[in-house]
Amino acid sequence: MKKYQHSIDEQIRRAMEDGQFENLPGKGQPIDLSTNPHEDPSWSIAFRAIRSSGHTLPWIEKRQQIEADLESACQSLKRAWEWNQRSKQKDAADAFTISEWKRAQSDFRITVADLNKRIFNYNLEVPSDQFQRRQINVDGEIERIIDRVD
Repeated sequence: MKKYQHSIDEQIRRAMEDGQFENLPGKGQPIDLSTNPHEDPSWSIAFRAIRSSGHTLPWIEKRQQIEADLESACQSLKRAWEWNQRSKQKDAADAFTISEWKRAQSDFRITVADLNKRIFNYNLEVPSDQFQRRQINVDGEIERIIDRVD
């Protein structure tokens, strides 16, 4: 596969060097992304009406809300971790600081459990497997937040 891929990359590179991409129709013009080439043509009017009204499909809105809620939960946990680390640096870490970090992790775990239930239901609604969202690995997210702040 790599040899085949290399061959395609090489052909594209040579074509670019030879200027074969210089005078293509629409060069310098924005790409029209207003239509979805994968949507059912019989539904195109309905989809256009939904888009023009500023709305989207319900399952897309659910995905956006899941992502926003996850980001909010991660930001809260990040703030708690940063506060915990600042307290340690000032030698002010005490039982309260430790308990607050544990509480923040517990709250995060509860939120992620709820989000994973929502993701499960979301995955049942999407029209194709390609739109499904993976469940959130709570321990992986906590580690990612800790590593990112350190």
